[in-house]
Amino acid sequence: MLISDAVQIWRDSGGDYHIEWQSTEPDTEVTVEPLGDGVVTHREESPGARVSGLPLGNRHFFRLRDQHGNEVLASERKLGMEGTPNFRDFGGYETQDGRQVKWGYLFRSGQLSTLSDRDLELLASLELDLVCDFRREEEQASDPSRFPQQRQPRVASLPIIPGSNSRFFEEAEKPGGGQLEFERQAMFDFMVEINRDFAEGQRETYKRMFREILELEEARFLVHCAAGKDRTGFAAALVLQALGVPRDVVMHDYMLTGRFFNPDREMHRLKSKYGMEQVDADAVRPMLEVHEDYLSRALVSIEDNFGSVERYLEEALGVGAAERAELKARYLG
Repeated sequence: MLISDAVQIWRDSGGDYHIEWQSTEPDTEVTVEPLGDGVVTHREESPGARVSGLPLGNRHFFRLRDQHGNEVLASERKLGMEGTPNFRDFGGYETQDGRQVKWGYLFRSGQLSTLSDRDLELLASLELDLVCDFRREEEQASDPSRFPQQRQPRVASLPIIPGSNSRFFEEAEKPGGGQLEFERQAMFDFMVEINRDFAEGQRETYKRMFREILELEEARFLVHCAAGKDRTGFAAALVLQALGVPRDVVMHDYMLTGRFFNPDREMHRLKSKYGMEQVDADAVRPMLEVHEDYLSRALVSIEDNFGSVERYLEEALGVGAAERAELKARYLG
């Protein structure tokens, strides 16, 4: 049968959709039905299909059905934004009780300051009600977000400053002949520590995130930071776990950043931002990468201090049984 969380959809530069899936049995037969006009052409080299002829500028959904009657409704997870990497829908996942997170309500991304006019059209079509911005106040001021004029979402400024600059340099540098010498392992360890700080030192900020979401009725919302991977990754993990998505699926969504975010393309921007132009790129790279160890450190901290994610959500973030029930009523199909 089809594995709902293993359906991957992306659009190429020509506008064709590519759809791949996994199943529990190698002989599973799958039909693909676009919810709209299009021509489906099955590829022979692997389980998959190509859909062409769908209107550009819109987001499209597809129904996959196997011969046993199992159905999966899916859409492209990464949206085709030109001006920001890693903009994606983190709905569509199956929960522990067999329900599905709705598509088209939960989004995550990096900065929105360089969105193109075409991006703004796509953003408007998502009909966002709320944007939670985790960037520092200086980042928000220097790189203001762009939003479509015809639909302005409510923006919640939720600045997160993991650790401090002085602590960063203490962790990442080694003295050598009067020069500051950065090492990859020190940077990696610092990123792990940052994620622990998300769980332990940023509780009030993530508590406010949930409050902002719950204050708006069935809000379609976006959580984002500069790269859309660390501050945003922990936020998305919290939301998915509050909805009852299994931890391994949460980690799968977290690790998708490795597919959609190219560290080499962002290297110059990051080094310039932190005044590290002379630092070797390999030493800086952990700041732009995503590793299971990062999120795992936050989750281990939650378990060590609270025993379970449910207790953490309730006692640290104010998301108790009633709040989780409300979130599930809104965002589970």
